[in-house]
Amino acid sequence: MPGIPPAGHPAEELLTRARDGDGEAFRGLVEPYRHELQVHCYRLLGSMQDAEDLLQETLLAAWRGIGGYRAEASMRTWLYRIATNRCLNALRAGARRPTGQAATYQPEVAMPEPSHRRAEPSWLEPYPDALLGAIADARPGPEARYEVRESVSLAFLTALQHLPPRRRAVLVLRDVLGFRAAEVAAMLDTTENAVHAALKRARAALPRDLPGTDVPLPGSPHERRVVAEFVRAFENGDVDAIVTLLTGDAWLTMPPLPLEYQGRDAIGDFLRSVAFRDGRRHALVPTRANGQPAFGCYLRDPGTPILHAHGLVVLTLTGDGIDAITRFHDNALLAAFGLPRSLRLTAGGDDARR
Repeated sequence: MPGIPPAGHPAEELLTRARDGDGEAFRGLVEPYRHELQVHCYRLLGSMQDAEDLLQETLLAAWRGIGGYRAEASMRTWLYRIATNRCLNALRAGARRPTGQAATYQPEVAMPEPSHRRAEPSWLEPYPDALLGAIADARPGPEARYEVRESVSLAFLTALQHLPPRRRAVLVLRDVLGFRAAEVAAMLDTTENAVHAALKRARAALPRDLPGTDVPLPGSPHERRVVAEFVRAFENGDVDAIVTLLTGDAWLTMPPLPLEYQGRDAIGDFLRSVAFRDGRRHALVPTRANGQPAFGCYLRDPGTPILHAHGLVVLTLTGDGIDAITRFHDNALLAAFGLPRSLRLTAGGDDARR
């Protein structure tokens, strides 16, 4: 049976001790999978906060159930089964925040008329690349269709959130993680035919050009050039320069607000009337989110040397330029990226973390 290590193997010894109630042995068994399980929950839920909550529920359920684990499947597969079903239970129970944030968030000023309005996914949150590095060596199964960075892109995550939960889970387990149909059927207590049918419907519902094939590699010369030009233009409040970096059908979105602006004219109008109104200036601190360039955004206070947190900005790039700007308003997200709530300008005008 594939999940049973040979007698005397360190994993077998850990399993025996964990079944006897040894917490340290249990941690030794599950710790190698912690980061990838969190990312799995994040893909299904779209929220890093919810993903961490469901990860903790998964580990607690595994601890309580370790005595009944008989290794019919590998430890990794067993944990994915628990995590997937915990996430599906949460989605079915509505134990999410799909409307609360958008309903309570109040913009500082009146917004221009958007190109589109959407009701969800208003709960979408960014995921730090620093945590993705911890799962870089977790190779997906042979049937996987997506690389790690593709499967956590904001475009892919947004599309996933529009799928029914069960189809979402099947697509992630099969096309992202590469589990076999028989393994997925066992995880979801269903048949292989049902898995094939759900996967077919899920694939058909995803946009054909998602995720894009024209995305520059992280750290490539093209990415570095576009990012440098964007930072220079944004910090100078140069809307015309920002607009020239955009693709013709670029999007500006602002979770949790259900407002979307598409095209150079609409985005330029928003930047002039809202982001840079009354001569406002910002400072950007580079980071990375969802395999994409990102920045902690800070608003300059003309009367003091203090810069105040003003959300997180994530760029989606293609070979033609910036295809999307996603501005997350929740300053609480900055902590996950190791960014402070405020910065202080030094005597030379540079930003110093506070």
